[in-house]
Amino acid sequence: MKKLVLALTGTALLVAAAVTYTVSARHDTADAEPAAALTLAPGQLLFRDTATGRVGAVPLADPQAKPRLGELKCDRFAVAKGTAVCLAVKPGTLPAITDVLVLDDHLAVRHTETLPGTPSRARVSPDGKRVYWTLFVTGDSYAETGFSTRAGLYEVETGRLVKTIEELPVFKDGERYFAHDVNYWGITFASDGNRFYATLGSKGKTYLVEADYGRYRGKTLRENVECPSLSPDGKRVAFKKKVGEGAWRLSVLDLGTLKETELAETRSVDDQALWQDDRTILYGLENAVWAVPADGSGAPRQLHAGAASPAVTQDPR
Repeated sequence: MKKLVLALTGTALLVAAAVTYTVSARHDTADAEPAAALTLAPGQLLFRDTATGRVGAVPLADPQAKPRLGELKCDRFAVAKGTAVCLAVKPGTLPAITDVLVLDDHLAVRHTETLPGTPSRARVSPDGKRVYWTLFVTGDSYAETGFSTRAGLYEVETGRLVKTIEELPVFKDGERYFAHDVNYWGITFASDGNRFYATLGSKGKTYLVEADYGRYRGKTLRENVECPSLSPDGKRVAFKKKVGEGAWRLSVLDLGTLKETELAETRSVDDQALWQDDRTILYGLENAVWAVPADGSGAPRQLHAGAASPAVTQDPR
Protein backbone atom coordinates (compact mmCIF):
# COMPACT_ATOMS: atom_id res chain seq x y z
CA MET A 1 0.00 0.00 0.00
CA LYS A 2 1.56 3.19 -1.18
CA LYS A 3 -0.06 5.42 1.37
CA LEU A 4 0.09 5.41 5.08
CA VAL A 5 -2.41 7.18 7.22
CA LEU A 6 -0.69 9.67 9.45
CA ALA A 7 -1.97 11.74 12.28
CA LEU A 8 -3.27 15.09 11.14
CA THR A 9 -0.76 17.85 11.18
CA GLY A 10 -1.41 21.08 13.01
CA THR A 11 -1.89 22.88 9.73
CA ALA A 12 -4.33 20.32 8.44
CA LEU A 13 -6.32 20.53 11.65
CA LEU A 14 -6.57 24.28 11.40
CA VAL A 15 -7.64 24.20 7.78
CA ALA A 16 -10.08 21.38 8.33
CA ALA A 17 -11.53 23.12 11.35
CA ALA A 18 -12.00 26.26 9.27
CA VAL A 19 -13.79 24.29 6.58
CA THR A 20 -16.00 22.60 9.14
CA TYR A 21 -16.79 25.89 10.84
CA THR A 22 -17.71 27.53 7.54
CA VAL A 23 -19.99 24.68 6.54
CA SER A 24 -21.59 24.49 9.96
CA ALA A 25 -22.22 28.22 9.92
CA ARG A 26 -23.79 27.92 6.49
CA HIS A 27 -26.16 25.22 7.62
CA ASP A 28 -27.18 27.28 10.62
CA THR A 29 -28.19 30.17 8.39
CA ALA A 30 -31.89 30.91 8.56
CA ASP A 31 -33.34 30.58 5.07
CA ALA A 32 -35.95 33.27 4.64
CA GLU A 33 -37.04 32.15 1.17
CA PRO A 34 -39.57 29.30 0.96
CA ALA A 35 -38.24 26.36 -1.01
CA ALA A 36 -39.13 26.24 -4.70
CA ALA A 37 -39.79 22.96 -6.51
CA LEU A 38 -36.79 22.87 -8.84
CA THR A 39 -36.48 20.47 -11.75
CA LEU A 40 -33.95 19.84 -14.50
CA ALA A 41 -36.20 21.32 -17.18
CA PRO A 42 -34.19 22.72 -20.15
CA GLY A 43 -33.05 26.33 -20.37
CA GLN A 44 -31.91 26.90 -16.80
CA LEU A 45 -28.77 28.06 -15.08
CA LEU A 46 -28.55 26.26 -11.76
CA PHE A 47 -25.98 27.03 -9.08
CA ARG A 48 -25.15 26.99 -5.41
CA ASP A 49 -26.51 30.08 -3.69
CA THR A 50 -23.51 31.19 -1.67
CA ALA A 51 -25.56 32.89 1.08
CA THR A 52 -27.61 29.83 2.00
CA GLY A 53 -25.92 26.88 0.32
CA ARG A 54 -29.23 26.05 -1.40
CA VAL A 55 -29.45 25.15 -5.07
CA GLY A 56 -30.90 28.02 -7.09
CA ALA A 57 -32.16 28.42 -10.64
CA VAL A 58 -32.67 31.26 -13.11
CA PRO A 59 -33.56 31.19 -16.81
CA LEU A 60 -30.47 30.94 -19.02
CA ALA A 61 -32.06 33.65 -21.15
CA ASP A 62 -32.33 35.96 -18.13
CA PRO A 63 -29.54 34.99 -15.71
CA GLN A 64 -29.89 38.22 -13.69
CA ALA A 65 -33.46 37.31 -12.73
CA LYS A 66 -34.39 36.72 -9.11
CA PRO A 67 -33.49 33.09 -8.42
CA ARG A 68 -35.79 30.37 -7.25
CA LEU A 69 -34.12 28.53 -4.38
CA GLY A 70 -34.81 24.88 -3.72
CA GLU A 71 -34.56 23.04 -0.43
CA LEU A 72 -31.44 21.08 -1.32
CA LYS A 73 -28.12 22.33 0.06
CA CYS A 74 -24.89 21.47 -1.72
CA ASP A 75 -21.25 22.49 -1.75
CA ARG A 76 -20.86 21.39 -5.37
CA PHE A 77 -23.63 20.68 -7.88
CA ALA A 78 -23.76 19.38 -11.46
CA VAL A 79 -26.34 18.09 -13.93
CA ALA A 80 -26.73 16.29 -17.27
CA LYS A 81 -29.51 14.39 -19.05
CA GLY A 82 -31.98 14.19 -16.18
CA THR A 83 -29.36 13.34 -13.56
CA ALA A 84 -27.83 15.63 -10.95
CA VAL A 85 -25.18 15.20 -8.31
CA CYS A 86 -24.88 17.15 -5.07
CA LEU A 87 -21.81 17.04 -2.86
CA ALA A 88 -22.67 18.09 0.68
CA VAL A 89 -20.18 17.94 3.52
CA LYS A 90 -21.64 16.73 6.80
CA PRO A 91 -21.59 19.59 9.32
CA GLY A 92 -19.31 19.15 12.30
CA THR A 93 -17.32 16.21 10.95
CA LEU A 94 -13.57 16.22 11.43
CA PRO A 95 -11.95 14.93 9.33
CA ALA A 96 -14.64 15.99 6.89
CA ILE A 97 -17.15 13.49 5.48
CA THR A 98 -19.19 14.19 2.35
CA ASP A 99 -22.54 12.89 1.16
CA VAL A 100 -22.59 12.26 -2.60
CA LEU A 101 -26.27 12.56 -3.52
CA VAL A 102 -27.37 11.21 -6.90
CA LEU A 103 -30.59 12.99 -7.91
CA ASP A 104 -33.33 12.54 -10.50
CA ASP A 105 -34.81 15.23 -12.74
CA HIS A 106 -36.91 16.58 -9.84
CA LEU A 107 -33.88 16.63 -7.54
CA ALA A 108 -35.17 13.72 -5.51
CA VAL A 109 -32.42 11.55 -4.04
CA ARG A 110 -31.93 8.28 -5.94
CA HIS A 111 -28.77 7.17 -4.19
CA THR A 112 -26.35 8.31 -1.51
CA GLU A 113 -22.69 7.52 -0.98
CA THR A 114 -20.90 8.81 2.09
CA LEU A 115 -17.17 9.29 1.57
CA PRO A 116 -14.28 10.88 3.46
CA GLY A 117 -13.17 14.30 2.28
CA THR A 118 -14.25 17.85 1.49
CA PRO A 119 -16.09 18.62 -1.78
CA SER A 120 -13.98 20.06 -4.58
CA ARG A 121 -15.43 19.16 -8.02
CA ALA A 122 -18.57 17.44 -9.32
CA ARG A 123 -19.76 16.47 -12.79
CA VAL A 124 -22.28 14.21 -14.56
CA SER A 125 -21.45 12.41 -17.81
CA PRO A 126 -23.28 13.81 -20.88
CA ASP A 127 -25.49 10.69 -21.03
CA GLY A 128 -26.45 11.09 -17.37
CA LYS A 129 -25.23 7.56 -16.57
CA ARG A 130 -22.22 8.44 -14.39
CA VAL A 131 -21.60 10.97 -11.69
CA TYR A 132 -18.06 11.78 -10.58
CA TRP A 133 -16.40 13.94 -8.02
CA THR A 134 -13.19 15.13 -6.45
CA LEU A 135 -12.75 15.38 -2.69
CA PHE A 136 -9.92 16.83 -0.63
CA VAL A 137 -8.70 14.26 1.87
CA THR A 138 -6.16 14.21 4.68
CA GLY A 139 -3.68 11.63 5.87
CA ASP A 140 -1.69 10.74 2.74
CA SER A 141 1.97 10.56 3.73
CA TYR A 142 3.27 12.25 0.57
CA ALA A 143 0.95 15.26 0.92
CA GLU A 144 3.28 18.02 2.05
CA THR A 145 0.39 20.42 2.66
CA GLY A 146 -1.60 17.83 4.60
CA PHE A 147 -4.20 17.51 1.81
CA SER A 148 -4.47 15.41 -1.33
CA THR A 149 -7.34 14.58 -3.67
CA ARG A 150 -9.55 11.58 -4.26
CA ALA A 151 -11.48 11.40 -7.55
CA GLY A 152 -14.16 8.74 -7.93
CA LEU A 153 -17.33 7.91 -9.83
CA TYR A 154 -20.65 6.12 -9.53
CA GLU A 155 -22.50 4.32 -12.31
CA VAL A 156 -26.15 5.33 -11.99
CA GLU A 157 -27.62 2.34 -13.84
CA THR A 158 -25.45 -0.44 -12.43
CA GLY A 159 -24.71 0.92 -8.97
CA ARG A 160 -20.98 0.34 -9.43
CA LEU A 161 -18.90 2.59 -7.19
CA VAL A 162 -15.28 3.48 -7.96
CA LYS A 163 -14.12 5.28 -4.82
CA THR A 164 -10.93 6.46 -6.48
CA ILE A 165 -9.31 6.20 -9.90
CA GLU A 166 -5.82 6.29 -8.39
CA GLU A 167 -5.13 2.77 -9.62
CA LEU A 168 -5.83 3.74 -13.25
CA PRO A 169 -2.81 2.52 -15.28
CA VAL A 170 -1.30 5.53 -17.07
CA PHE A 171 1.38 5.69 -19.76
CA LYS A 172 3.67 8.68 -20.14
CA ASP A 173 5.84 8.91 -23.27
CA GLY A 174 4.90 5.31 -24.01
CA GLU A 175 6.05 3.98 -20.64
CA ARG A 176 3.91 2.95 -17.71
CA TYR A 177 4.06 5.69 -15.10
CA PHE A 178 4.58 4.75 -11.46
CA ALA A 179 4.90 7.12 -8.51
CA HIS A 180 3.95 7.01 -4.86
CA ASP A 181 2.20 10.38 -4.96
CA VAL A 182 -0.21 9.98 -7.91
CA ASN A 183 -3.32 12.10 -7.47
CA TYR A 184 -6.26 12.62 -9.81
CA TRP A 185 -8.84 15.36 -9.90
CA GLY A 186 -11.36 16.99 -12.22
CA ILE A 187 -12.85 14.09 -14.24
CA THR A 188 -14.78 14.91 -17.46
CA PHE A 189 -16.45 12.33 -19.75
CA ALA A 190 -17.12 12.43 -23.51
CA SER A 191 -20.60 11.90 -24.95
CA ASP A 192 -19.79 8.26 -25.79
CA GLY A 193 -19.72 7.50 -22.06
CA ASN A 194 -16.30 5.87 -22.38
CA ARG A 195 -13.56 8.40 -23.18
CA PHE A 196 -12.69 10.61 -20.25
CA TYR A 197 -10.08 13.12 -19.15
CA ALA A 198 -8.68 14.02 -15.75
CA THR A 199 -5.78 15.78 -14.10
CA LEU A 200 -2.86 13.67 -12.94
CA GLY A 201 -0.72 15.33 -10.29
CA SER A 202 2.66 13.84 -9.32
CA LYS A 203 6.13 15.03 -8.31
CA GLY A 204 5.12 18.67 -8.43
CA LYS A 205 3.72 18.52 -11.97
CA THR A 206 0.25 18.22 -13.44
CA TYR A 207 -0.74 16.41 -16.64
CA LEU A 208 -3.84 16.06 -18.76
CA VAL A 209 -4.73 12.36 -18.96
CA GLU A 210 -6.92 10.90 -21.69
CA ALA A 211 -8.40 7.54 -20.64
CA ASP A 212 -10.56 4.72 -21.91
CA TYR A 213 -13.09 3.71 -19.25
CA GLY A 214 -13.86 0.31 -20.77
CA ARG A 215 -10.19 -0.71 -21.04
CA TYR A 216 -9.44 1.26 -17.89
CA ARG A 217 -6.14 2.76 -18.92
CA GLY A 218 -4.91 6.20 -19.92
CA LYS A 219 -2.04 8.26 -21.27
CA THR A 220 -0.71 11.71 -20.59
CA LEU A 221 -1.27 14.30 -23.31
CA ARG A 222 0.17 17.53 -21.99
CA GLU A 223 1.75 19.11 -18.95
CA ASN A 224 0.35 21.92 -16.81
CA VAL A 225 -3.33 21.14 -17.31
CA GLU A 226 -5.73 21.08 -14.37
CA CYS A 227 -9.47 20.56 -14.00
CA PRO A 228 -10.26 19.68 -17.63
CA SER A 229 -13.76 20.16 -19.01
CA LEU A 230 -14.59 18.62 -22.38
CA SER A 231 -16.52 20.73 -24.92
CA PRO A 232 -19.93 19.50 -26.16
CA ASP A 233 -18.38 18.66 -29.56
CA GLY A 234 -15.71 16.59 -27.76
CA LYS A 235 -12.85 18.36 -29.57
CA ARG A 236 -11.56 20.80 -26.97
CA VAL A 237 -10.78 20.91 -23.29
CA ALA A 238 -11.15 23.97 -21.12
CA PHE A 239 -8.76 23.93 -18.21
CA LYS A 240 -6.89 26.03 -15.71
CA LYS A 241 -3.20 26.56 -16.39
CA LYS A 242 -0.88 27.36 -13.54
CA VAL A 243 0.84 30.69 -14.17
CA GLY A 244 2.21 31.30 -10.68
CA GLU A 245 2.02 30.04 -7.15
CA GLY A 246 -1.71 29.79 -6.42
CA ALA A 247 -2.60 31.50 -9.73
CA TRP A 248 -4.28 29.93 -12.78
CA ARG A 249 -5.31 31.18 -16.23
CA LEU A 250 -8.37 29.74 -17.94
CA SER A 251 -7.39 28.28 -21.32
CA VAL A 252 -8.75 25.99 -24.03
CA LEU A 253 -6.78 23.14 -25.61
CA ASP A 254 -7.64 21.86 -29.10
CA LEU A 255 -7.27 18.08 -28.76
CA GLY A 256 -6.56 17.64 -32.47
CA THR A 257 -3.73 20.14 -32.78
CA LEU A 258 -2.82 20.61 -29.09
CA LYS A 259 -2.99 24.35 -29.77
CA GLU A 260 -3.67 26.28 -26.60
CA THR A 261 -5.77 29.46 -26.39
CA GLU A 262 -5.84 31.67 -23.32
CA LEU A 263 -9.28 33.06 -22.55
CA ALA A 264 -10.10 36.71 -21.94
CA GLU A 265 -10.51 36.14 -18.20
CA THR A 266 -7.21 37.35 -16.75
CA ARG A 267 -8.08 36.84 -13.08
CA SER A 268 -7.00 33.62 -11.41
CA VAL A 269 -9.78 31.03 -11.66
CA ASP A 270 -9.61 28.03 -9.34
CA ASP A 271 -12.60 26.13 -10.69
CA GLN A 272 -13.50 23.35 -13.13
CA ALA A 273 -14.95 25.34 -16.03
CA LEU A 274 -18.26 24.38 -17.63
CA TRP A 275 -19.18 24.61 -21.31
CA GLN A 276 -22.59 26.26 -21.67
CA ASP A 277 -22.34 25.38 -25.38
CA ASP A 278 -19.50 25.10 -27.92
CA ARG A 279 -18.85 28.84 -27.71
CA THR A 280 -19.21 29.83 -24.07
CA ILE A 281 -17.42 28.84 -20.87
CA LEU A 282 -18.92 29.31 -17.40
CA TYR A 283 -17.10 29.35 -14.06
CA GLY A 284 -17.39 30.53 -10.49
CA LEU A 285 -15.24 33.42 -9.31
CA GLU A 286 -15.42 36.00 -6.55
CA ASN A 287 -18.84 34.90 -5.32
CA ALA A 288 -20.48 35.00 -8.78
CA VAL A 289 -20.99 32.94 -11.92
CA TRP A 290 -19.24 34.30 -15.00
CA ALA A 291 -19.19 33.58 -18.73
CA VAL A 292 -16.40 34.12 -21.26
CA PRO A 293 -16.07 33.25 -24.97
CA ALA A 294 -14.25 29.96 -25.60
CA ASP A 295 -12.18 31.32 -28.52
CA GLY A 296 -10.17 33.84 -26.50
CA SER A 297 -12.12 36.85 -27.75
CA GLY A 298 -14.40 39.25 -25.88
CA ALA A 299 -14.46 39.85 -22.15
CA PRO A 300 -15.79 38.11 -19.03
CA ARG A 301 -19.48 38.73 -18.28
CA GLN A 302 -21.08 38.28 -14.88
CA LEU A 303 -24.18 36.09 -15.16
CA HIS A 304 -25.35 35.89 -11.57
CA ALA A 305 -24.04 37.29 -8.30
CA GLY A 306 -24.01 35.35 -5.04
CA ALA A 307 -23.55 32.07 -6.89
CA ALA A 308 -21.03 29.29 -7.44
CA SER A 309 -20.79 25.81 -8.98
CA PRO A 310 -22.77 26.61 -12.16
CA ALA A 311 -24.72 23.95 -14.04
CA VAL A 312 -26.88 24.29 -17.15
CA THR A 313 -29.75 22.17 -18.36
CA GLN A 314 -28.77 22.28 -22.01
CA ASP A 315 -25.94 20.12 -23.29
CA PRO A 316 -24.19 20.20 -19.90
CA ARG A 317 -20.86 18.69 -19.02
